[in-house]
Amino acid sequence: MTRYHVLLVLLLFCVCLSVGDAFAPTVGPRPSSSALSAQISQQEAQKGIDKVVAVLRKDSDANKELGKLEKVTTILGYGNPIAGSIAVRFNASFRKGGMGLSSVPLPFGLGQSNEVEGRGTMVGQVKASIDSKTGRVTSCSVFRDLGYGRSFNLKV
Repeated sequence: MTRYHVLLVLLLFCVCLSVGDAFAPTVGPRPSSSALSAQISQQEAQKGIDKVVAVLRKDSDANKELGKLEKVTTILGYGNPIAGSIAVRFNASFRKGGMGLSSVPLPFGLGQSNEVEGRGTMVGQVKASIDSKTGRVTSCSVFRDLGYGRSFNLKV
């Protein structure tokens, strides 16, 4: 037998072992049917999203930091991870006042300040939890630039 044949036999042996592991029964507990039924309806999720939007529109810190919430663009997901709470995640469009990215100029031609006049639209990803019994928002955070920028945590 040549080296080539030995390598071929070893390779086939390794392939058989890996294929055999793929069809082997899994060890450990399987999820129960009650764990899989922790779902909420789309209407309940929409009510939760509406509550989060109302809280973000009312909060002065959120309006100063993020801008005015204009609209919900995409609903990414919703569920009931913990009994008694609803979790929602969606993208929302925020707009600050002003027309562009120009900075406020300093007097006497001394350059520009760090204060920005305004900017356009920013899309942020909102992640929130709502108490299903009271309808109160228990936690809410907005990730700027879809998670690649800073985040804003709403104080509830």
